Amino acid sequence: MYKEDVDLPLILVMLLIFFISWVIFKSSLNGAELATQSPLLFKKPSESMERKKISTFLVLDVEGTCVPSIGFDWPNEIIEWPVVLLRWDESSKSDECQRLTIVDEFHSFVRPTFQPKLHPFCTELTGITQEQVNSAPTFPEVLSSCKAFLIKNGVIDSEGNPLQTYIWCTDGPWDLRDFFTKQAYISGIQRPSWIPYKILDVRKTFGEWYTQRYLRRFTKNSRHNGSFSINHSYKLSKQLELLNLTFEGREHSGIDDSRNIARVLIELSARGEPLDAANLDTRPIRKYSWMGPNGSITANF
Repeated sequence: MYKEDVDLPLILVMLLIFFISWVIFKSSLNGAELATQSPLLFKKPSESMERKKISTFLVLDVEGTCVPSIGFDWPNEIIEWPVVLLRWDESSKSDECQRLTIVDEFHSFVRPTFQPKLHPFCTELTGITQEQVNSAPTFPEVLSSCKAFLIKNGVIDSEGNPLQTYIWCTDGPWDLRDFFTKQAYISGIQRPSWIPYKILDVRKTFGEWYTQRYLRRFTKNSRHNGSFSINHSYKLSKQLELLNLTFEGREHSGIDDSRNIARVLIELSARGEPLDAANLDTRPIRKYSWMGPNGSITANF
């Protein structure tokens, strides 16, 4: 009997052990790759906690004085200040299905002081009447009432210090970067600490979700040829349309716009979009030409 015949069973056993080891090793690599590509299937344990670092979302869409055929270098005054307060719906037992829900609202018209009379174009655009602003409080008074609203809801204390993690949310940068800056200058006030510069730009958040996750998943999992227009900035009405929703109320009504922005956030949260960090700094990027020394307005409007 040859020596090769004696060792043959041993060789077969060794080959079998090697093959099984190789299969196990390859499976572990494929599992790691799949976990990277499919976060919903292989969710990190800390992901739901990261999503809920921000517990309160304050949705704001202001309306301001306006006249036709005038550029943005104009002293707009805020005439409507609405806030829709959202929090996570804790009634849901599943992290995958948890979504934001509306908890409370604040709403006030604002009386302009630099140019008290509204242009007919402004009333036609916003639906806000002269009578509504004539009987409304001034902007510093509205801010005081809004602060009381946040205190009532446990967002800040009486000194304006945060009692929970919260973030202001707007559709684009204009409300808190431009309109607020103009109004604060006209009113002669500083930006309060409870309105931080870093906010959540919902338009930017939606654009990133739609183009980087939704469309890419759509083209990857279908025979679509990819001939679509990628636009990272969608107007509010288009955001709603792409979410299979329709605008509710009147466009350019501050409170209705705020409610519809909130609906976009609610839908994004229900679809698992992380809403865990600010994505826009609203520090003023310019000084307007009409801003004179010591709070004066130099141009003739």
